[in-house]
Amino acid sequence: MPEIKSQKIYVQYGCGLSAPSQWINFDVSPTLRIQNTIVLGMLLRKHLNTKFPSNVKYGDIITGLPIADMSCDGIYCSHVLEHLSLTDFRIAIQNSYRLLKKGGIFRCVVPDLEYSVKEYLRILSAGDHSASLKFMNETLLGINIRPRGLRGFISSFFGNSRHLWMWDHASLTEELLQGGFSEIRKCKFNDSIDEMFKYVESEGRFQNAVALECRK
Repeated sequence: MPEIKSQKIYVQYGCGLSAPSQWINFDVSPTLRIQNTIVLGMLLRKHLNTKFPSNVKYGDIITGLPIADMSCDGIYCSHVLEHLSLTDFRIAIQNSYRLLKKGGIFRCVVPDLEYSVKEYLRILSAGDHSASLKFMNETLLGINIRPRGLRGFISSFFGNSRHLWMWDHASLTEELLQGGFSEIRKCKFNDSIDEMFKYVESEGRFQNAVALECRK
């Protein structure tokens, strides 16, 4: 009898609205949790600005995804890790490593701090006195208005758009090394040897970004 091969598992976390059927897609948005709650979902449907695809599962890489250890052939996250505190980022890297099979591939994309800093210095040297304002806005490190009261609570609960930690190529590479990963390399859009990543990658996400591929 021919050998029966086990199905490969590919996991994307922080997927947002990009949820290809070939992957298991997770997001931690409170909007998704409400959407998946029958009563609250029906009551608040008109007020929810985002409608997640039906195949997106609620799951947090920090507290742990409902995926068996050493079961994943590939894991992907795009513009997710910069929204985590440094401590949570390191937990996410540890959990990503733990979920991968030996030899499994992890690809991640984050905004490039080095690019943003160079742009800031270029604008500043050109005599633009608003260079720092542009830097803070474009890196999403600053807060223009801090809502207070009930509105502020709701905004902070449902929103996770601000960046909590920025990365360049050198620092992200070092963190992946410390997390146990090997064969770390700069990667480009759709250049993985594993073509499954073509289902989740978007070319625009690779612009002005640090994109790395590594293996367990």
